[in-house]
Amino acid sequence: MRWFNTAGPCKPDIHYLLPSQQRLPEIAKLITQQGYFIIHAPRQTGKTTAMLTLAQELTASGTYTALMVSAEVGAAYSQAPERAERAILAAWQDAARHWLPPELRPPSWADCEHIGQALSLWAEQSVRPLVIFIDEIDALRDDTLIAVLRQLRDGYPRRPQGFPQSLALIGLRDVRDYKVAAGGSDRLGTASPFNIKVRSFTLRNFNLEEVTSLYGQHTTATGQIFTDAAIELVFNLTQGQPWLVNALAKEVVEELVTDTTVSITPNHIQTAKEILIRRQDTHLDSLAERLRENRVRAIIEPMLAGQALEETSNDDRQFLLDLGLVRRDPAGGLVIANPIYREVLPRVLAQGPQDSLPMIAPTWLNADGSLDADALLKAFLAFWKQHGEPLLRSASYHEIAPHLVMMAFLHRVINGGGTLEREYAIGSDRMDLCLQYGEVTLGIELKVHRDRRPNPLEAGLEQIEGYLERLNLSTGWLVIFDRRQDAKPIAERMRTESSSTPKGLNVTVIYG
Repeated sequence: MRWFNTAGPCKPDIHYLLPSQQRLPEIAKLITQQGYFIIHAPRQTGKTTAMLTLAQELTASGTYTALMVSAEVGAAYSQAPERAERAILAAWQDAARHWLPPELRPPSWADCEHIGQALSLWAEQSVRPLVIFIDEIDALRDDTLIAVLRQLRDGYPRRPQGFPQSLALIGLRDVRDYKVAAGGSDRLGTASPFNIKVRSFTLRNFNLEEVTSLYGQHTTATGQIFTDAAIELVFNLTQGQPWLVNALAKEVVEELVTDTTVSITPNHIQTAKEILIRRQDTHLDSLAERLRENRVRAIIEPMLAGQALEETSNDDRQFLLDLGLVRRDPAGGLVIANPIYREVLPRVLAQGPQDSLPMIAPTWLNADGSLDADALLKAFLAFWKQHGEPLLRSASYHEIAPHLVMMAFLHRVINGGGTLEREYAIGSDRMDLCLQYGEVTLGIELKVHRDRRPNPLEAGLEQIEGYLERLNLSTGWLVIFDRRQDAKPIAERMRTESSSTPKGLNVTVIYG
């Protein structure tokens, strides 16, 4: 029996997985060319699984002795390179004993004090050229990291007889972003300690055919079918992000639809998506940590607000691309990497205001439990007048603080059994919200009135018209938050008015 895996490297005997070289077709040529290279990608995208499997395939071919090792055990000794190297070498010999047959294992490294020395000794005595994949390299920092990189560079000219023929550094970041406390910066900022690399690339996501192939393994094993529509929805929601692809399937087949005679449909996938987002498992939770970094914030905050990016460095934009938080849309511009991340990011950021909310009685519900949109509007106005000012200060992203507070309020509303979906894009200067609760669907557009900018009412009415038409609605809310420096206090400026879009759709305009 095999399973969808969401924790640690995949094992072929118990997990569904894809061939390693299928996602890294360039590696075979780099190894033949005796290349040293970098592979970087976010956690849980399959780096370790792919390289571990590739190492086994290369060794089984009879051409190379290939081994996947890790530098993680040296992370505790960032200021003590000698101790770190001894710990790393001990871990590498353990890995060799586990993965390699006796005749291919390295000789004793008891007399070796440094990693470069040990690799030289092994290469000189090996009956085959060595290929070494060093995982978690960016767990090392400072003196230890620099020492290891310089030893690898020093041994590089002696390959393949006196050093590994090919070597890859594998981690979350490209070499320029390795953590080094030097020169007033915590980033390496250059590839100079490892300027021997021939290429640096990231592990791509699954394409639609690969998602189909992965899910097809489950169908072959159990007979349970994923409908074509379900697979297409998975790909659209995840854009092929490996952890998300596996997590959705795992939630569906192990929790939601355990009867293998029942086919998996888009409704099952949508339910699994909501569960994953609400639960915020390790992978999704790690996104929250990234949002605290200043260079991440400098790009994500205007994206959420629908604003154009201010001046940012190419390195910072590439960093977010490498992390898998954003991607370049074929039509142009940066977008959040996939619809699930697009939901997770604002939810995470709204958590502070949400935790700060006072107790709110659900006065927006009718006696039968259905949503009363008019009562909801009154409840929001009362809430915003009383609590808006202090809650704005609890939001971590200042530019979109009103958006986050409003989303926090609406999350209290949907806790009873609704959903809240968001749309935003660079240059749109807005965020759109779709609240669904039972039979009620409410379209909401959020705009901001800023200093030295025209009143956004006219543009907002045109924009919400298109949004409501996509939702097949005839009415909605346009919320305009006043963030000008001379704006009156919320309690004084809060008001509503009825208005119409150019095509005559009824809109309630809320000024906050």
